Amino acid sequence: MDRPETLSTRRGVLGGVLGGLGAAVVAGAAARPAAASAAGDFDGTAGRGGRSAPRPVAPVNQEAAARFGPEYKTLPAAAAGVDVEPLIGIAAIADIEARRKAMIDYIWKGAGRPDSLPAVESGVAAPEFAALTGVRRIDRLKVPLRYRVTATVYDLVPHRAWNRRLALYHNGHGEPFDTMLRTVQALLERGYRVMVYAMPFHHWNQQQIADPADPAKLLPNPSHRELPPWETAGFSALTFFLEPLAVTLNYAQASYRPLSVEMIGLSGGGWTTTVYAALDPRVTRSYPVAGSLPFFLRPAAPKPRPTIGDWEQTKEALPGFYTGSSDAYLDMYVMASIGPGRGQLQLLNRFDECCFNGVGHRAYQAPVRDRVALLAEGRPEGGRWDLLEDATHDDHTISPHALSVILWDLDT
Repeated sequence: MDRPETLSTRRGVLGGVLGGLGAAVVAGAAARPAAASAAGDFDGTAGRGGRSAPRPVAPVNQEAAARFGPEYKTLPAAAAGVDVEPLIGIAAIADIEARRKAMIDYIWKGAGRPDSLPAVESGVAAPEFAALTGVRRIDRLKVPLRYRVTATVYDLVPHRAWNRRLALYHNGHGEPFDTMLRTVQALLERGYRVMVYAMPFHHWNQQQIADPADPAKLLPNPSHRELPPWETAGFSALTFFLEPLAVTLNYAQASYRPLSVEMIGLSGGGWTTTVYAALDPRVTRSYPVAGSLPFFLRPAAPKPRPTIGDWEQTKEALPGFYTGSSDAYLDMYVMASIGPGRGQLQLLNRFDECCFNGVGHRAYQAPVRDRVALLAEGRPEGGRWDLLEDATHDDHTISPHALSVILWDLDT
C-alpha cells in the first residue's frame, strides 16, 4: 500500500503513463488517459464489447462568448502561482478511508452511516412528474430526520425493462424542474430506475422545523443560511442534506439490489453529489454539475459575484467538516473516483449565469485527474476523474450537450 511519500518517488510514472493527455477538456474536447480503468474511460475508447460511439463534442458558443470579457477566457489571479498538488490531501488509498471515516463521524457524530430504511408508499400520484413518459410506477419514500423534519424522495420505476441500474438525480436550491425532467426522462428511456431528491426545505421538502431551543415549538421553513442554530456538538444539520441519500440507498439495496448506482446533481444538488459520492462508495459514477469549486478558487469566479457557496458549502460555517490543511473539495473529487467501476466527471459551465463560472477549474483539472490515475494504477480498486467545461450556453443548467456526454459515459 502506498504511503504519502510514495508520490514523490512515483511522479516519474505520471510522465510516461499520463504524458499523452491533453491540457484540458474544453467544451467537450477530451483526451484519453492511458491508465483508464477497465470499467471504461471518459473518451469513448472503451465500452461494451470493446465498441463505443465517439464521445460527443461541441464548440464554444461564440454568440455567448462575445457577451463576456477576458476573465472568462483566462485563469484568474487566485490561481497564479498555486501549486495544486500539495492541496490534495489524498496521497494513498488509506487516506481515503481515514478521510471518509472523519466525514461520517462528523455528520453522524460517531454513530456511523445510518442503516435505517424509509417508509414506502407505492404507486402514488406525483404532479411534479406528470410530464414524464415511460413511468410504470412512482413510489414515495419518507425519511424521518431530527427536529420533526421528514425528507421525501420519489422512486420512479421505468415502464421498459429495468436495466438493473439505479440513477439518483438531485435538484438544487429551487432550480425549475425543466432540467430535472429532461434528465430523468432520458434515464428512464434507457431503462434506469430513478430516485429523485430535492434539497432540504426546498420544493416538495418545504416544511416547518422544531425550534432547537424549544422542541415543542415549530418554526417556519428555514433557508439554509438560517441553519446554524441547529449545528451543535451533538448534531449536524448536514444530516438534513445527506441522510436521505443513505437511507434510500439502504432501501434500494435491501429491496431490489441494483448492480450500480449513478448520481447526477445540479447546483446545490451538484454539491450534494460531490459530498455524498465521496463518503459512500456505493455510488458508482457521479456527475456533479455547477456544484463546487475548491476553496482556493472560490473568490475567483467572475460572475455575478464571488462564488462563495451556501451555508453548507463553506469552511467558515462548518470548520469541523471542511477540516485539515488540504482543500476538502479536491480531496472529495479523488474520494468519489476510486473504487471498482467508480468514476466522477465534474461539469462546470464557463458562462454560467449563477455559479462556479469562468475557467479557474483548469488550474486543478490535470492535478486531480493525475492523482486519481496514479492511485488507481495497477490496483483492483480502479478509478477515474475528469472535468467537462461546457461553453455551449450561458445558463445555470445541465445543457443538452452536457447531458449527451453524461449519457454517453453511462452507456460505455
